[in-house]
Amino acid sequence: MSDKPTVLFVCVHNAGRSQMAAGYLRALAGGRIDVLSAGSEPKESINPVAVGVMAEEGIDIAAHAPRRLTTDAVRQADVVVTMGCGDACPVFPGKRYEDWELDDPAGQDAATVRRIRDDIRRRVEALIEELES
Repeated sequence: MSDKPTVLFVCVHNAGRSQMAAGYLRALAGGRIDVLSAGSEPKESINPVAVGVMAEEGIDIAAHAPRRLTTDAVRQADVVVTMGCGDACPVFPGKRYEDWELDDPAGQDAATVRRIRDDIRRRVEALIEELES
């Protein structure tokens, strides 16, 4: 059993917001926090615009594939961060849940996705600070 906290990021398609958040958490926490991401209706691949804007930050999320949300992933997590997945995320007692209201990057241009990315980074930095204090 790990003493490290586990964070699960969930959005509908697991192709943009949750993948960017997971990429930031992996990069910024340096292995001190376990990271999972999933979607209630996962796409076939990650949004290429999200991949591109994360690469601008030096974070490669291209190798990650969208995954379907499972109850096991929620059970494993200490913190579940939802991003527009509505009621699709199962709720278990004793878990910390946060809902981040973020625009969906699907179909958006790079400038819009950069704005979403930057908002995600600020939220991930705050989450790391909370989990490590």
